[in-house]
Amino acid sequence: MISYMQRGVAAAKARKLNEAVQCFETALQEDPGDLQARIWLGQSLCAAGRRDDGLAYLRDGGRLLLDQAGKSRDISRVLELTAQLQQWNDFPGALELVSAAVQINSSVFRGFQLLAVSYSLLNKRAEAVQAGKRALELSPDHTMMQILQGSLEADAGQLAAAQQRLEKALGGSLGAREEFRAHKELARIHDKLREFDQVFPHLHAAARLSVSLPEYGNQDATLIPNMLKANKAGFDRQLMGRWSGTEFPADQAAPAFLIGFIRSGTTLTQEVLGAHPDVFLADEADFVWAMQQELHRMDRSGASTVEKLRKLDLSGVLHLREFYWNRVRGRFGDGFEQKTFLDKFTMNTIDLGLINCIFPDAKVIFVMRDPRDVCLSCFMQLMVPTAATIHFLSWQKTAQFYSQVMEWWMHIKQQMTLGYIEFRYEDAVTQFEATYRNVFDFLGLPWDPAVVDFHKHAAEKISTSPSRIQVTQPLYSSSVTRWRNFEKEFVPVIDVLRPFVRAFDYEAF
Repeated sequence: MISYMQRGVAAAKARKLNEAVQCFETALQEDPGDLQARIWLGQSLCAAGRRDDGLAYLRDGGRLLLDQAGKSRDISRVLELTAQLQQWNDFPGALELVSAAVQINSSVFRGFQLLAVSYSLLNKRAEAVQAGKRALELSPDHTMMQILQGSLEADAGQLAAAQQRLEKALGGSLGAREEFRAHKELARIHDKLREFDQVFPHLHAAARLSVSLPEYGNQDATLIPNMLKANKAGFDRQLMGRWSGTEFPADQAAPAFLIGFIRSGTTLTQEVLGAHPDVFLADEADFVWAMQQELHRMDRSGASTVEKLRKLDLSGVLHLREFYWNRVRGRFGDGFEQKTFLDKFTMNTIDLGLINCIFPDAKVIFVMRDPRDVCLSCFMQLMVPTAATIHFLSWQKTAQFYSQVMEWWMHIKQQMTLGYIEFRYEDAVTQFEATYRNVFDFLGLPWDPAVVDFHKHAAEKISTSPSRIQVTQPLYSSSVTRWRNFEKEFVPVIDVLRPFVRAFDYEAF
């Protein structure tokens, strides 16, 4: 007879998450001491969007694993669970677990490697460097750790040490992945050192290497461009306005959405708005994506998203709104309900048609930035491989992808029936209070002086954004017109970017 544990594992691997959760819950009821059922339940709850519930099980499982490791000194399972907590962005939980693990056994390289990563993503930069140093003492020839340590040193402001370490690594024998990462980090370091002529050679070297890396090669580079093409052809004002003026239930009030293009200033804006006591911020959560998947579950025909939305009746709209908020409650509990809920997922820009159809009463905040600074930052930044970031490995493709997304924005904003405000990142930097007063007015919120110290608020938060270090500092203007340091590099992409430079009223090339 197949056990509930076995059924749960099979369901989890098949992505039947609700079934998996039920099986693991039953397995735990039958045997409360079943540690594996507890950990699988935690993973399944997280994957199903009930992150807080899932993390409670994973943390509890971690404490039980520590008890076992204290007797055997084998911390391998503890470190495996630490990596799982990092996967779910629970860096405080990961830090607590791995800190205890290396106390039990201080001779395991992987323990200090995970400790360094946890410290880094909690903005504890000095501690991250020290943990990395200890990892390298245990495994001095570990090339990826050498490169990670260079990155940690750069984040901590130890630029000379980071440069020396990475250049030495490049002089040795590296695999393609290690060499790719080293070139990306050295580009960032040379930029910080204002050695601008040495930045793009490293970026182009990284671009050449990226084609051999499966984590990038496995991404579908046509996915988002095809979605944008279909959305542009399918969404119109009539479709998006079908339910405008509808009086929706009070417990299904519309969120506000913060969007833009990657590296356009959305992280700065989220931290400013999130510092307001009446704002509840959801940072890079998948609520809109999950809602779209629910639409496809409701209608299993082969029709497009647009066609399914045309067939959707009001009860379907209400179901999707309820689904969205249930997903939010599963992630955050009920603590957001008396506040303005701000859903910040930068590339929700692509799904504005869906958002307008289901939430015609929503408000959208769109952040713009000089196209040249956006593309420069995207090309320079090391990012997690996704269907969006795959386009940032080549300089020309970076500009082309920016063009495709922003053409969509310029089209869809003329068709939308919901309210939106757009503003320029540069204005937020140079006219901070006036710019954000307008945004708070748009949201119907009073100005609060606390938002001026947004960087202090951000320093206490967990963020995996590439901008996490910048937003923990007071506002600075060095990122404005940064592209001028690389003006000659823009010659190959001038024709692609010029229409947007003009349209958004930036200084011409």
